[in-house]
Amino acid sequence: MELVFALVIGALTASGVYLLLRARTFPVVVGLTLLSYGVNLFLFASGRLATGQQPILGSSASYADPLPQALVLTAIVIGFAMTAFVVVLSLRNLADNQDDHVDGNRKQDEDSEEAKQ
Repeated sequence: MELVFALVIGALTASGVYLLLRARTFPVVVGLTLLSYGVNLFLFASGRLATGQQPILGSSASYADPLPQALVLTAIVIGFAMTAFVVVLSLRNLADNQDDHVDGNRKQDEDSEEAKQ
């Protein structure tokens, strides 16, 4: 179970970083979202993967730590708000520049490629 969980976290993080390095706004937004999901799962896993355990100290010898669960819940809310903000920001950029290139210098990039040829 831990191996599958680690592979999922690694795949989400790698996919998120790959999409962050793209030159369009939509893949960057999706990459940020995937990266935040990977970090959330990592934080959740740091509270020990245990089923049927008490969430707090009590009569049981082993317990599940509630702090990572609270951190993940907070991170989900903040991540949703930031994703909505970045989507609105990218739509505004698209409306202002009629292009969804991330750095906004696509014309300069095309001119430099034509000069090389």
